[in-house]
Amino acid sequence: MQHTLEQFFRALRAADVRVSPAEAIDASGAVTVTGYADRTLFKDALCSTLAKSADEVGRFDAVFETFFARDAVSMPPPSASEQGEPSEADMQATESSPLAQAVLSGDNALIQQTMEDAAQRAGVADIRLTTQRSRLTRRLLEEMGLEEIERIIANARRFPEQQGLADRLDQARRDLFTEAQAYVARQHDLYAAASAQTLREERLARKQLNADGGVDPVDYQLMAALVKKMAKRLAAKYSRRRHIAHKGHLDVRKTLRRSLAYGGVPFDIQFKVKKVDKPSIVAICDVSKSVAAAAQFLLTFLYSLNEVVDRMEAFAFSGRMISVNDILDDHGVEQAIFRVLQEIGFQQTDYGRSLQDFSEQHLDKLDRRTTVIILGDGRSNFADPRLDLMREIHDRSRAVIWLNPEPESYWGQGDSVMNRYARFCHVAKQCGTIEQLERIIEDVLRSYVPH
Repeated sequence: MQHTLEQFFRALRAADVRVSPAEAIDASGAVTVTGYADRTLFKDALCSTLAKSADEVGRFDAVFETFFARDAVSMPPPSASEQGEPSEADMQATESSPLAQAVLSGDNALIQQTMEDAAQRAGVADIRLTTQRSRLTRRLLEEMGLEEIERIIANARRFPEQQGLADRLDQARRDLFTEAQAYVARQHDLYAAASAQTLREERLARKQLNADGGVDPVDYQLMAALVKKMAKRLAAKYSRRRHIAHKGHLDVRKTLRRSLAYGGVPFDIQFKVKKVDKPSIVAICDVSKSVAAAAQFLLTFLYSLNEVVDRMEAFAFSGRMISVNDILDDHGVEQAIFRVLQEIGFQQTDYGRSLQDFSEQHLDKLDRRTTVIILGDGRSNFADPRLDLMREIHDRSRAVIWLNPEPESYWGQGDSVMNRYARFCHVAKQCGTIEQLERIIEDVLRSYVPH
């Protein structure tokens, strides 16, 4: 039964129910106490130790009902047809195949057990893709002993008196194929239902966001959801203040200070604590046509990090720069870019003019705790890039990170001044996909964690 539980834990993980090794041990211990005879009690014991939220309870229920569908095989015995009951001669002819005798007698419990044992040998639980169903169905039937049934059918066809046996086994073979298909489909639902979504997310995570790559409208919502999922994962990782409590290095000063009330006896032991400053981020986004999609995903990412970001100021520009905090608060990230485009869109991109706007109106928002993230292609239509202002932003900030959707080989070509801006950036990287965006944002969060 332990192997069955381990497979069930795998199915839960595939359904995005987190099961740690410690939780798996607790669940095994719980069912050891409750036993397996009472299905409801067995289910409740597992659920109470493994599901940690209302969403996980719902996913747990669905996986449990699918995984423990023990009455899956329901093959009527072919002897119930007009061919009549199997004779003693028929049973003797099939004595080399326990599976054939099981289907002739309608022993569904034995067929089910044979299928599960064969599935383990065939590796059906390792299914990952829909395209594997046919191959794994055939392997499952082979492990069950289908070839022996086919041999018996071929031999029976040679004798007129065994035609009834051949017909019954032939019908049983078709029923077995149907049952095996259904079994493999259930295993796909258990272990691989999320694989197709994962593969699609991996593809979307690597999809280019610039105008040349384009973002299909069908994929846009999926990519936005993926960005939020990435942000949630990072938030969970960095939201907890890392500290050492009741262990690690003794804080002598705090211990002595707390012990003054006890005449110097160290009753209240204090340990050194490491605190993590929450990031303060200023985002400056080019929303011209070539990078508007990347800007929206960046803002979606940053605004989904509420738990770990102390302050987030957002600005957008094409020809002029404006603050978009109020627009984001009133309309949400999904609609913000369209609202911004209505206000400043379709202007000729001018990085120098935009940097001047920021310097004149918002430079006081920068301090040594602030990370400035600039997203843009650095193409200023041959206008003055105002490198002096870029230097001032650099000098006032904790870090300046420039994300450019274009490949580095394009920097400095044509009207691009990206290579000149890069001198005043702590980090300047190509960021043309949301996968690259996730890595860079994680680097920013990690920089606030003491080592």
